[in-house]
Amino acid sequence: MDSTLACLAAWMPRQRWYAAKGRPPSLRLLSWWDLSAESGGADDADPGARIRTFLVADEGALPAVLYQIPVVERATENVDADPDHVIGSPVPGTTFIDGPFDPAYAQALLRLITVGGTAHGPQTTAIGRIAGSGGAPSRATSRVISGEQSNTSLIFEGDGAPVICKVYRQLHAGLNPDIELQEALAGAGSPHVPRPVGSIEGTWPDLTTAHGTVHGSLASAQEFLPGVEDAWRVALQAAAKGDDFRDAARALGTATAEVHVALAECFPTRTATDADREATAATWERRFAIAIAEVPEIAGQRDAAAAVYRRALQVPWPPLQRIHGDFHLGQVLHSPDRGWIMVDFEGEPLRPMAERTQPDLALRDVAGMLRSFDYVAGSLRLDDPDRSADAVRAWARDARRAFVDGYAASAGGLDPRHPLLAALELDKAVYEAIYEARNRPTWVAIPLRAIARLVERPAPVA
Repeated sequence: MDSTLACLAAWMPRQRWYAAKGRPPSLRLLSWWDLSAESGGADDADPGARIRTFLVADEGALPAVLYQIPVVERATENVDADPDHVIGSPVPGTTFIDGPFDPAYAQALLRLITVGGTAHGPQTTAIGRIAGSGGAPSRATSRVISGEQSNTSLIFEGDGAPVICKVYRQLHAGLNPDIELQEALAGAGSPHVPRPVGSIEGTWPDLTTAHGTVHGSLASAQEFLPGVEDAWRVALQAAAKGDDFRDAARALGTATAEVHVALAECFPTRTATDADREATAATWERRFAIAIAEVPEIAGQRDAAAAVYRRALQVPWPPLQRIHGDFHLGQVLHSPDRGWIMVDFEGEPLRPMAERTQPDLALRDVAGMLRSFDYVAGSLRLDDPDRSADAVRAWARDARRAFVDGYAASAGGLDPRHPLLAALELDKAVYEAIYEARNRPTWVAIPLRAIARLVERPAPVA
């Protein structure tokens, strides 16, 4: 396996889902499994392909990161693949292809999810679990969605309803909330999530203790909605044209509140404790300190920010509940027939799974969406500096107000116009300032303007 690991280590840093940019991996093979006709995965249509999924731990990261790497192995002379998707040749005469970009793996993945089955490897098991009511294609053409960073998604279209399948590249112990929450919401009759189709669950050796095994999610599938656009593009186009977005934003606020109400009914809620408040306050303070070190322009606003945080800590908090966890316009689709559809309930992918599945503040999702409207206005100004700043800011202000109004009308008594929302939005803007300073310095003006506004006028619709 040394040649296989060397091959993977040379290829992984070029992939968007590889977490440690700028550092070569230090890999250890944890386990693997093969997909075959007997497992319910592959069939005999492509006997020249061997389909194997490797689980490799990058121990150069702290803590170590576990990656899922599906591979199709073919004789080099028979390879007809885009060079961008060729992993390499660990032994002469054999070539590895990144699984999602090879039809043999794609068909095996679809079959394991929609038909079921079990694949075995050393100390490892992958089980296909059907969750939907059928209708998915049994065989289909597939294509990979470009641009994803932490996962790889394939769209299948064929003799049944189209399906999108997400392969989780970074693995964590525990049921992925993307599966758990969407299945619960769909089961409760929510119209605001896609219909789940199935998932693949697995067991593998425990990376943290080196004893026993853990259970977690490997992939999931849901209905694919063709011809829809995400809310970011819908909002950006509206803002660019100066179109009134208030009705659409109000409907999105209503849908968000309805999802929160449904989640509170499907999963336990609990009262926020003093420990919760102290932990949240410590996070706010720590993040602002990091931001000052990386974006010194905000140093003069530290006292004003502390006052915003202090007001949030002096009022009662709503109950904690399950939430989306990474909510913004890019996580919502607009269907002409069904309205706003929410996707990607994973939470922040780099957070440990145990944290992502804990009850949290529903207003955190609201704050994320308010920041997203602000980013629409800011990105337009970056693309066209001659565009009227007053016009795009007015568009964002109107959208924010309408979203909050829609949310308030359907949130079951939770009024988002709360000092806590201002603090959560401010903390989100501080996080954005750190991110932009590190990754897109030309964008840092967007969160900096928001921080200045929020410490001067800490209202959710300003």
